[in-house]
Amino acid sequence: MSSEWLNTTLGEFVRVQRGHDLTASEQQPGPYPVMGSAGPNGSHNVAKAKGPGVVVGRSGASMGRVHYSESDYWPHNTCLYVTDFQGNNSRFAYYVLSSLDLAGYNSGSAQPSLNRNYIYGMPLRIPSRAEQDAIVEILSGLDDRITLLRETNATLEAIAQALFKSWFVDFDPVRAKAEGRQPEGMDATTAALFPDSFEESEQGLVPKGWTVRSLDSIAGYLNGLALQKYPPSEDSWLPVIKIAQLRKGDTVGADRAGRNIKPEYVIQNGDVLFSWSGSLEVVIWCGGEGALNQHLFKVTSAAFPKWFYYLWTRQHLPAFQQIAASKATTMGHIQRKHLTEAKVVVPPGEAIQKLGVQIEPLLDRWLANAEQAQNLTRLRDTLLPRLISGQLRLPKE
Repeated sequence: MSSEWLNTTLGEFVRVQRGHDLTASEQQPGPYPVMGSAGPNGSHNVAKAKGPGVVVGRSGASMGRVHYSESDYWPHNTCLYVTDFQGNNSRFAYYVLSSLDLAGYNSGSAQPSLNRNYIYGMPLRIPSRAEQDAIVEILSGLDDRITLLRETNATLEAIAQALFKSWFVDFDPVRAKAEGRQPEGMDATTAALFPDSFEESEQGLVPKGWTVRSLDSIAGYLNGLALQKYPPSEDSWLPVIKIAQLRKGDTVGADRAGRNIKPEYVIQNGDVLFSWSGSLEVVIWCGGEGALNQHLFKVTSAAFPKWFYYLWTRQHLPAFQQIAASKATTMGHIQRKHLTEAKVVVPPGEAIQKLGVQIEPLLDRWLANAEQAQNLTRLRDTLLPRLISGQLRLPKE
Protein backbone atom coordinates (compact mmCIF):
# COMPACT_ATOMS: atom_id res chain seq x y z
CA MET A 1 0.00 0.00 0.00
CA SER A 2 2.72 2.50 0.95
CA SER A 3 4.45 1.89 -2.41
CA GLU A 4 1.56 3.77 -4.07
CA TRP A 5 2.84 6.98 -2.50
CA LEU A 6 5.30 9.04 -4.53
CA ASN A 7 8.63 10.14 -3.09
CA THR A 8 9.06 13.77 -4.12
CA THR A 9 10.11 17.17 -2.84
CA LEU A 10 8.17 20.22 -1.79
CA GLY A 11 9.36 22.06 -4.92
CA GLU A 12 7.91 19.31 -7.10
CA PHE A 13 4.70 19.21 -5.05
CA VAL A 14 3.85 22.93 -5.30
CA ARG A 15 5.45 26.09 -6.66
CA VAL A 16 5.45 29.25 -4.57
CA GLN A 17 6.49 32.85 -4.95
CA ARG A 18 6.65 35.97 -2.83
CA GLY A 19 3.45 37.99 -2.43
CA HIS A 20 2.83 41.49 -3.76
CA ASP A 21 3.34 44.87 -2.12
CA LEU A 22 0.22 46.64 -0.95
CA THR A 23 0.46 49.63 1.36
CA ALA A 24 -2.34 50.69 3.68
CA SER A 25 -2.96 53.80 1.55
CA GLU A 26 -3.26 51.66 -1.59
CA GLN A 27 -5.66 49.17 -0.05
CA GLN A 28 -9.26 49.77 -1.12
CA PRO A 29 -12.42 48.13 0.27
CA GLY A 30 -13.50 45.22 -1.85
CA PRO A 31 -14.56 41.57 -1.93
CA TYR A 32 -11.10 40.02 -1.98
CA PRO A 33 -9.26 39.11 1.25
CA VAL A 34 -5.70 40.33 1.69
CA MET A 35 -3.73 37.30 2.89
CA GLY A 36 -0.57 38.03 4.87
CA SER A 37 1.78 36.15 7.15
CA ALA A 38 -0.81 36.03 9.94
CA GLY A 39 -3.75 35.21 7.66
CA PRO A 40 -6.57 37.49 6.42
CA ASN A 41 -5.80 41.17 6.96
CA GLY A 42 -8.60 43.26 5.54
CA SER A 43 -9.84 43.26 1.97
CA HIS A 44 -9.07 44.84 -1.41
CA ASN A 45 -10.91 45.58 -4.64
CA VAL A 46 -8.37 43.68 -6.74
CA ALA A 47 -7.29 40.02 -6.56
CA LYS A 48 -3.79 38.92 -7.54
CA ALA A 49 -4.34 35.18 -7.14
CA LYS A 50 -7.12 32.74 -7.91
CA GLY A 51 -8.78 30.76 -5.17
CA PRO A 52 -8.68 28.33 -3.63
CA GLY A 53 -5.21 29.33 -2.52
CA VAL A 54 -2.57 28.68 0.11
CA VAL A 55 -0.16 31.20 1.65
CA VAL A 56 2.77 30.74 4.03
CA GLY A 57 4.04 33.43 6.38
CA ARG A 58 7.33 34.65 4.95
CA SER A 59 8.69 36.91 7.68
CA GLY A 60 8.37 38.01 11.29
CA ALA A 61 6.72 36.18 14.15
CA SER A 62 4.27 34.42 11.80
CA MET A 63 6.95 32.96 9.56
CA GLY A 64 5.97 29.42 8.52
CA ARG A 65 2.28 29.75 9.42
CA VAL A 66 0.00 28.42 6.69
CA HIS A 67 -3.40 29.83 5.70
CA TYR A 68 -6.09 28.86 3.20
CA SER A 69 -8.33 31.09 1.09
CA GLU A 70 -11.36 29.60 -0.59
CA SER A 71 -11.88 32.69 -2.76
CA ASP A 72 -9.67 34.78 -5.03
CA TYR A 73 -7.33 36.91 -2.93
CA TRP A 74 -4.41 39.34 -2.77
CA PRO A 75 -1.25 37.63 -1.44
CA HIS A 76 0.66 40.24 0.57
CA ASN A 77 4.42 40.56 0.36
CA THR A 78 4.72 39.26 3.93
CA CYS A 79 3.90 35.77 2.63
CA LEU A 80 4.76 33.22 0.00
CA TYR A 81 1.81 31.91 -1.99
CA VAL A 82 1.23 28.84 -4.10
CA THR A 83 1.17 29.71 -7.79
CA ASP A 84 0.93 26.13 -9.07
CA PHE A 85 -0.44 23.09 -7.22
CA GLN A 86 1.07 20.80 -9.87
CA GLY A 87 -2.22 18.91 -10.22
CA ASN A 88 -2.53 18.27 -6.47
CA ASN A 89 -5.60 19.00 -4.38
CA SER A 90 -5.24 22.56 -3.05
CA ARG A 91 -6.74 21.71 0.34
CA PHE A 92 -4.46 18.69 0.62
CA ALA A 93 -1.52 20.97 -0.10
CA TYR A 94 -2.71 23.22 2.73
CA TYR A 95 -2.78 20.26 5.13
CA VAL A 96 0.65 19.06 4.04
CA LEU A 97 2.26 22.49 4.37
CA SER A 98 0.58 23.00 7.75
CA SER A 99 2.19 19.80 9.02
CA LEU A 100 5.74 20.84 8.10
CA ASP A 101 8.17 22.70 10.35
CA LEU A 102 8.55 25.57 7.92
CA ALA A 103 9.40 27.98 10.74
CA GLY A 104 12.65 26.04 11.18
CA TYR A 105 13.84 27.08 7.72
CA ASN A 106 14.97 30.60 8.52
CA SER A 107 17.11 31.97 5.71
CA GLY A 108 19.59 33.25 8.28
CA SER A 109 18.82 36.95 8.33
CA ALA A 110 18.43 38.92 11.56
CA GLN A 111 14.70 39.17 10.89
CA PRO A 112 13.16 35.67 10.59
CA SER A 113 12.50 35.08 6.90
CA LEU A 114 11.45 32.14 4.75
CA ASN A 115 13.06 31.69 1.34
CA ARG A 116 11.41 29.30 -1.12
CA ASN A 117 14.79 28.00 -2.22
CA TYR A 118 15.43 26.79 1.34
CA ILE A 119 12.26 24.71 1.44
CA TYR A 120 11.97 23.38 -2.12
CA GLY A 121 14.29 20.48 -1.33
CA MET A 122 12.25 19.18 1.63
CA PRO A 123 11.43 15.49 0.99
CA LEU A 124 7.74 14.52 0.86
CA ARG A 125 5.69 11.39 0.21
CA ILE A 126 2.48 12.17 -1.64
CA PRO A 127 -0.47 9.92 -2.56
CA SER A 128 -2.42 9.89 -5.81
CA ARG A 129 -4.89 12.68 -6.52
CA ALA A 130 -7.79 10.32 -5.83
CA GLU A 131 -6.48 9.49 -2.38
CA GLN A 132 -5.73 13.16 -1.75
CA ASP A 133 -9.37 13.95 -2.52
CA ALA A 134 -10.59 11.24 -0.15
CA ILE A 135 -8.35 12.49 2.68
CA VAL A 136 -9.50 16.06 2.13
CA GLU A 137 -13.13 14.97 2.27
CA ILE A 138 -12.60 13.63 5.79
CA LEU A 139 -10.44 16.46 7.14
CA SER A 140 -12.38 19.30 5.52
CA GLY A 141 -15.63 17.82 6.82
CA LEU A 142 -14.24 18.12 10.35
CA ASP A 143 -12.91 21.61 9.65
CA ASP A 144 -16.26 22.77 8.27
CA ARG A 145 -18.10 21.45 11.32
CA ILE A 146 -15.62 23.14 13.67
CA THR A 147 -16.02 26.43 11.78
CA LEU A 148 -19.81 26.19 11.93
CA LEU A 149 -19.77 25.57 15.68
CA ARG A 150 -17.48 28.55 16.25
CA GLU A 151 -19.60 30.80 14.04
CA THR A 152 -22.71 29.69 15.91
CA ASN A 153 -21.00 30.47 19.21
CA ALA A 154 -20.03 33.95 18.03
CA THR A 155 -23.71 34.55 17.27
CA LEU A 156 -24.89 33.11 20.60
CA GLU A 157 -22.49 35.28 22.57
CA ALA A 158 -23.42 38.38 20.58
CA ILE A 159 -27.09 37.75 21.35
CA ALA A 160 -26.40 37.21 25.06
CA GLN A 161 -24.32 40.39 25.27
CA ALA A 162 -26.87 42.46 23.36
CA LEU A 163 -29.70 41.20 25.56
CA PHE A 164 -27.69 41.83 28.71
CA LYS A 165 -26.74 45.37 27.65
CA SER A 166 -30.32 46.20 26.74
CA TRP A 167 -31.67 45.03 30.09
CA PHE A 168 -28.94 45.87 32.60
CA VAL A 169 -26.96 48.73 31.06
CA ASP A 170 -29.34 50.67 28.81
CA PHE A 171 -32.49 49.70 30.80
CA ASP A 172 -34.58 49.56 27.61
CA PRO A 173 -37.53 47.65 29.18
CA VAL A 174 -37.71 50.13 32.08
CA ARG A 175 -37.61 53.10 29.71
CA ALA A 176 -40.40 51.57 27.64
CA LYS A 177 -42.62 50.99 30.66
CA ALA A 178 -41.89 54.48 32.01
CA GLU A 179 -43.16 55.84 28.70
CA GLY A 180 -46.26 53.64 28.81
CA ARG A 181 -45.04 51.27 26.10
CA GLN A 182 -44.80 47.49 26.10
CA PRO A 183 -41.11 46.45 26.01
CA GLU A 184 -40.22 45.14 22.55
CA GLY A 185 -39.68 41.43 22.01
CA MET A 186 -40.76 40.53 25.52
CA ASP A 187 -43.77 38.69 26.91
CA ALA A 188 -45.87 40.15 29.71
CA THR A 189 -44.40 37.83 32.36
CA THR A 190 -40.83 38.92 31.62
CA ALA A 191 -41.84 42.58 31.29
CA ALA A 192 -43.39 42.43 34.77
CA LEU A 193 -39.93 41.79 36.24
CA PHE A 194 -38.84 45.32 35.32
CA PRO A 195 -39.97 48.43 37.24
CA ASP A 196 -41.67 51.28 35.40
CA SER A 197 -39.62 54.14 36.87
CA PHE A 198 -36.09 55.26 37.82
CA GLU A 199 -34.45 56.61 40.94
CA GLU A 200 -31.24 58.53 41.63
CA SER A 201 -28.03 56.68 42.55
CA GLU A 202 -24.28 57.27 42.56
CA GLN A 203 -24.36 56.12 38.93
CA GLY A 204 -27.20 58.45 38.00
CA LEU A 205 -30.67 57.14 37.24
CA VAL A 206 -31.16 53.40 37.74
CA PRO A 207 -34.33 51.27 37.75
CA LYS A 208 -36.31 51.73 40.95
CA GLY A 209 -35.47 49.05 43.51
CA TRP A 210 -32.20 48.10 41.82
CA THR A 211 -28.87 48.70 43.59
CA VAL A 212 -25.42 49.86 42.50
CA ARG A 213 -22.50 47.70 43.61
CA SER A 214 -18.84 47.22 42.74
CA LEU A 215 -17.84 44.52 40.30
CA ASP A 216 -15.71 42.75 42.90
CA SER A 217 -18.67 42.61 45.31
CA ILE A 218 -20.72 40.35 43.03
CA ALA A 219 -17.84 37.95 42.28
CA GLY A 220 -14.43 36.90 43.57
CA TYR A 221 -11.36 37.39 41.38
CA LEU A 222 -8.76 34.77 42.32
CA ASN A 223 -5.29 35.55 40.98
CA GLY A 224 -3.24 32.61 39.71
CA LEU A 225 0.00 31.19 41.07
CA ALA A 226 3.67 31.47 40.15
CA LEU A 227 3.55 27.87 38.99
CA GLN A 228 7.30 27.44 38.54
CA LYS A 229 7.23 26.85 42.30
CA TYR A 230 5.17 23.68 41.69
CA PRO A 231 7.29 21.49 39.39
CA PRO A 232 5.53 18.55 37.74
CA SER A 233 6.33 14.93 38.36
CA GLU A 234 6.47 12.42 35.56
CA ASP A 235 3.07 10.90 36.35
CA SER A 236 1.29 13.83 38.03
CA TRP A 237 0.98 17.18 36.32
CA LEU A 238 -1.38 19.78 34.89
CA PRO A 239 -0.95 21.98 31.81
CA VAL A 240 -0.36 25.61 32.79
CA ILE A 241 -3.00 28.03 31.57
CA LYS A 242 -1.28 31.31 30.75
CA ILE A 243 -2.43 34.26 28.66
CA ALA A 244 -1.28 32.46 25.49
CA GLN A 245 -3.48 29.44 26.28
CA LEU A 246 -6.38 31.72 27.14
CA ARG A 247 -6.14 33.42 23.75
CA LYS A 248 -5.96 30.23 21.67
CA GLY A 249 -8.41 28.26 23.79
CA ASP A 250 -6.39 25.11 24.44
CA THR A 251 -3.34 23.80 26.31
CA VAL A 252 -1.47 22.21 23.41
CA GLY A 253 2.25 22.76 23.99
CA ALA A 254 1.65 24.39 27.39
CA ASP A 255 4.11 24.30 30.28
CA ARG A 256 3.45 21.79 33.06
CA ALA A 257 2.95 22.20 36.78
CA GLY A 258 2.50 19.74 39.63
CA ARG A 259 -0.93 18.76 40.87
CA ASN A 260 0.02 19.68 44.43
CA ILE A 261 -1.84 23.00 44.23
CA LYS A 262 -5.03 23.94 46.04
CA PRO A 263 -8.22 22.82 44.25
CA GLU A 264 -9.38 26.38 43.64
CA TYR A 265 -6.41 26.90 41.30
CA VAL A 266 -7.39 23.95 39.11
CA ILE A 267 -9.36 25.09 36.06
CA GLN A 268 -12.18 23.10 34.45
CA ASN A 269 -14.34 23.65 31.40
CA GLY A 270 -16.97 26.29 32.12
CA ASP A 271 -14.79 28.38 34.46
CA VAL A 272 -14.68 32.13 33.80
CA LEU A 273 -11.11 33.39 33.27
CA PHE A 274 -9.95 36.99 33.02
CA SER A 275 -6.44 38.02 31.99
CA TRP A 276 -5.70 41.24 33.88
CA SER A 277 -2.41 42.10 32.17
CA GLY A 278 -1.05 42.03 28.66
CA SER A 279 -3.92 41.06 26.38
CA LEU A 280 -6.96 41.68 28.59
CA GLU A 281 -9.64 39.13 27.76
CA VAL A 282 -12.57 37.49 29.51
CA VAL A 283 -13.62 33.99 28.42
CA ILE A 284 -15.58 30.98 29.50
CA TRP A 285 -12.77 28.43 29.39
CA CYS A 286 -13.27 25.29 27.36
CA GLY A 287 -9.76 23.98 26.81
CA GLY A 288 -9.72 21.20 29.39
CA GLU A 289 -8.30 20.84 32.88
CA GLY A 290 -5.34 23.04 33.79
CA ALA A 291 -3.54 25.08 36.44
CA LEU A 292 -4.22 28.81 36.85
CA ASN A 293 -1.12 30.89 36.20
CA GLN A 294 -0.43 34.34 37.59
CA HIS A 295 -1.78 37.28 35.54
CA LEU A 296 -5.09 35.43 35.24
CA PHE A 297 -8.15 35.71 37.45
CA LYS A 298 -10.54 32.84 38.02
CA VAL A 299 -13.92 34.51 38.51
CA THR A 300 -16.50 32.86 40.76
CA SER A 301 -19.50 33.79 42.89
CA ALA A 302 -21.61 32.00 45.46
CA ALA A 303 -24.33 34.64 45.34
CA PHE A 304 -24.83 35.36 41.64
CA PRO A 305 -25.19 33.13 38.55
CA LYS A 306 -22.30 32.74 36.13
CA TRP A 307 -24.01 34.54 33.28
CA PHE A 308 -24.47 37.64 35.47
CA TYR A 309 -20.87 38.11 36.64
CA TYR A 310 -19.40 36.93 33.33
CA LEU A 311 -21.39 39.43 31.27
CA TRP A 312 -20.79 42.26 33.74
CA THR A 313 -17.05 41.59 33.55
CA ARG A 314 -17.28 41.57 29.76
CA GLN A 315 -19.22 44.82 29.89
CA HIS A 316 -16.35 46.53 31.69
CA LEU A 317 -13.61 44.95 29.54
CA PRO A 318 -13.22 47.88 27.07
CA ALA A 319 -12.68 50.28 29.99
CA PHE A 320 -10.17 47.88 31.57
CA GLN A 321 -8.32 47.60 28.26
CA GLN A 322 -8.09 51.39 28.04
CA ILE A 323 -6.64 51.55 31.56
CA ALA A 324 -4.05 48.90 30.68
CA ALA A 325 -3.17 50.64 27.41
CA SER A 326 -2.51 53.88 29.29
CA LYS A 327 0.22 52.28 31.40
CA ALA A 328 3.77 53.31 30.59
CA THR A 329 5.01 49.71 30.76
CA THR A 330 5.22 47.32 27.82
CA MET A 331 2.75 44.97 29.52
CA GLY A 332 -0.18 47.07 30.67
CA HIS A 333 -2.45 45.83 33.41
CA ILE A 334 -5.26 46.74 35.76
CA GLN A 335 -5.21 46.72 39.55
CA ARG A 336 -7.74 45.38 42.03
CA LYS A 337 -8.91 48.91 42.75
CA HIS A 338 -10.23 49.05 39.20
CA LEU A 339 -12.50 46.09 39.95
CA THR A 340 -13.87 48.07 42.90
CA GLU A 341 -14.28 51.23 40.86
CA ALA A 342 -16.20 49.35 38.15
CA LYS A 343 -19.89 49.56 39.03
CA VAL A 344 -22.73 47.17 38.26
CA VAL A 345 -26.48 47.55 38.62
CA VAL A 346 -28.13 44.66 40.45
CA PRO A 347 -31.84 43.84 40.27
CA PRO A 348 -33.66 42.04 43.12
CA GLY A 349 -32.76 38.35 43.45
CA GLU A 350 -36.05 37.05 42.06
CA ALA A 351 -35.65 39.15 38.92
CA ILE A 352 -32.10 37.87 38.36
CA GLN A 353 -33.27 34.29 38.71
CA LYS A 354 -36.16 34.66 36.29
CA LEU A 355 -34.27 36.77 33.77
CA GLY A 356 -31.58 34.11 33.76
CA VAL A 357 -34.09 31.80 32.10
CA GLN A 358 -33.70 33.98 29.00
CA ILE A 359 -29.90 34.36 29.00
CA GLU A 360 -28.45 31.27 30.68
CA PRO A 361 -29.52 28.78 27.94
CA LEU A 362 -27.53 30.82 25.39
CA LEU A 363 -24.32 30.33 27.37
CA ASP A 364 -25.13 26.69 28.13
CA ARG A 365 -25.47 26.01 24.42
CA TRP A 366 -22.27 28.00 23.80
CA LEU A 367 -20.35 25.77 26.22
CA ALA A 368 -21.76 22.58 24.66
CA ASN A 369 -20.77 23.80 21.19
CA ALA A 370 -17.30 24.81 22.39
CA GLU A 371 -16.71 21.38 23.94
CA GLN A 372 -17.84 19.68 20.74
CA ALA A 373 -15.54 21.90 18.68
CA GLN A 374 -12.62 21.03 20.97
CA ASN A 375 -13.34 17.31 20.63
CA LEU A 376 -13.52 17.58 16.83
CA THR A 377 -10.31 19.62 16.79
CA ARG A 378 -8.49 16.92 18.76
CA LEU A 379 -9.85 14.26 16.40
CA ARG A 380 -8.72 16.24 13.34
CA ASP A 381 -5.28 16.91 14.83
CA THR A 382 -4.90 13.19 15.56
CA LEU A 383 -5.99 12.10 12.09
CA LEU A 384 -4.22 14.77 10.03
CA PRO A 385 -0.56 13.71 10.40
CA ARG A 386 -1.45 10.03 10.05
CA LEU A 387 -3.54 10.54 6.93
CA ILE A 388 -1.16 12.83 5.07
CA SER A 389 1.87 10.69 5.89
CA GLY A 390 0.25 7.41 4.85
CA GLN A 391 0.51 5.95 8.35
CA LEU A 392 -3.29 5.65 8.32
CA ARG A 393 -4.66 4.44 5.01
CA LEU A 394 -8.21 4.83 3.81
CA PRO A 395 -9.99 1.64 2.75
CA LYS A 396 -10.33 1.17 -0.99
CA GLU A 397 -13.90 1.13 -2.30
